[in-house]
Amino acid sequence: MGIGGGIFLIVVGAILAFAVDDAVEGVDLAMIGYICMGAGVLTLIIALVVNTQRSNTSHREVIERHDDRRPPAPPTY
Repeated sequence: MGIGGGIFLIVVGAILAFAVDDAVEGVDLAMIGYICMGAGVLTLIIALVVNTQRSNTSHREVIERHDDRRPPAPPTY
């Protein structure tokens, strides 16, 4: 989901919690909004932790050398 998904959940949750005044029978839109905002914050935290761990990796370069060459032939006079 990532950072964008977390921000999206926070925005949708805030709209449901604070801006919608409609009533749906058996559904509390404000509570759904709070749940979406909590899920968005949790998603943001997890995405930031994963991105931080991804950038702290160390890379090692392995170079293989094969010295199969023969020494140069001595000069002939």
